[in-house]
Amino acid sequence: MPPGNSAQKVRVEEELEAYPTESVDLRCQFIDGGGRTKLTQVSWIWEPIDGQRDNIAVFHPTYGQSFPNPAFRDRVVFLHRTLENPSIRISNLKMSDAGRYTCEYATYPSGNEQGTTTLTMLAKPKNTAKGVTVQAGTKSVVVAQCEAADGKPAATIKWLASVGGNHSTSTTNGPDGTVTVRSEYRLVPTPADDGREVTCVVDQRTQERSWVHPVKLSVEYPPSVSIEGYDNNWYVGRSDAVLVCTANANPAPTTVTWTAVSGPLPDTVVVDGNKLTVRKVDDAVNTTFICEVKNKHGASKHQITTIVIEALEDPSSAGVVAGAVIGSLLALLLVIALIAVLLTRSRRQQRRGYPSSGDSIATGSGGSNGTDYGNKARLLFSGSGNNSKNGTGANNNGPMYTYREGCDATGTLTEKANDFHHHHLHHPSAVNAPSAHDILLSGEIDEGERRKFDLDDSMEEEEERYDRFGEGGDALPPSYHVRRGHGDEEEMGVYLDDDMESQRDGSVISRTAIYV
Repeated sequence: MPPGNSAQKVRVEEELEAYPTESVDLRCQFIDGGGRTKLTQVSWIWEPIDGQRDNIAVFHPTYGQSFPNPAFRDRVVFLHRTLENPSIRISNLKMSDAGRYTCEYATYPSGNEQGTTTLTMLAKPKNTAKGVTVQAGTKSVVVAQCEAADGKPAATIKWLASVGGNHSTSTTNGPDGTVTVRSEYRLVPTPADDGREVTCVVDQRTQERSWVHPVKLSVEYPPSVSIEGYDNNWYVGRSDAVLVCTANANPAPTTVTWTAVSGPLPDTVVVDGNKLTVRKVDDAVNTTFICEVKNKHGASKHQITTIVIEALEDPSSAGVVAGAVIGSLLALLLVIALIAVLLTRSRRQQRRGYPSSGDSIATGSGGSNGTDYGNKARLLFSGSGNNSKNGTGANNNGPMYTYREGCDATGTLTEKANDFHHHHLHHPSAVNAPSAHDILLSGEIDEGERRKFDLDDSMEEEEERYDRFGEGGDALPPSYHVRRGHGDEEEMGVYLDDDMESQRDGSVISRTAIYV
């Protein structure tokens, strides 16, 4: 009779899953709707594969229970020991226990009735992943392996990798129904692949989540060598110049050897593993150093030529020289600036008509000694503006004088013609020189004839002019302006600078005017 329930009289669970070492209950119950069926015996039959049937448990109401299969004898029991409910329990399950279990009744008058349950055994795989050490080359080889062993059902394996490669997978069925899945990752290994990672991912229905395991690749290769530390500044007398031999190799180098093209290493050279130290640089290390590195896959070397140069100057001396040069430049710039200031000042004075130091205006012999400025500079009169006073109470309409050069270089001061008296002043002769009183008592002059200057110079320029003329005495220079008169004669209108000084009695007088 095919597997299944006969007319729904035998009730069983159709499918069950279990893990090794666990227990499982196989339930069976006879349903007799009319109560006319006579039950005589019940048996449990195990079918591990199609065509193989083995009785593992029998129950008879008179003769009791029986377990004819030795493989189940100590692991199977009846739960209720009745014909109506002959359920059994199988303990300490094995993977080989998987198969179909049929609960079969011997009845009267209908004959045999049965129900079948399929038991599926599950096994969680044992997952492993590892790298395979290889040597760098030109052929594709296995560099990593991943395995899901003794699992049921079979697992699936995939790889996550950033290196260029591919993988292959194989399966092996075990005698107990388990399956082992193996996968290999292949690539053409290079030194750059050493230390890189590929990841194995295993999925199987008994696992709650994917099993993920990274694998670090191991690619072996002969050394590649370089020398570091030379800075092109090995000067005579330098101490502790260092060269370092750096090797990239797998496995690690077994030997590092330093040699020199010129022969044995100089006496000032000390070697410590991959480091070469020159205690004191001299002409003996003006050579080519060679570093050779070996491992089990081969040897490699690198060389560098060191050039010894003359000793550098003491940095402190160089600093002193640099400081001196900079200081000299600053001093030179200061002198140039001072000369420029003096020249500018002299040109301003010349534009204003002031006598330069050491010159005499009238006679050429007095000089700027603070006491004698000649007739051009010593002209005095009684006011410089309509609202200013000179301390004498005189009005602002004093006489205007012009200066005329004489043939004897003495010069004369001539009162401008406007129906006023002309006075001839001769500086060399004290007899002919007019007194201050004569000048102050001169007749009035028309306002239109008065020539005055409105200075636009700043207070700084005024102070500079006072300082220039006031050297060696207390006299202050008057301001003057030379202009062309009639007959191409030079005329100079003169007025006093603002030299007023307040007195204790409240009056204001001029510091340079002569009072009569």
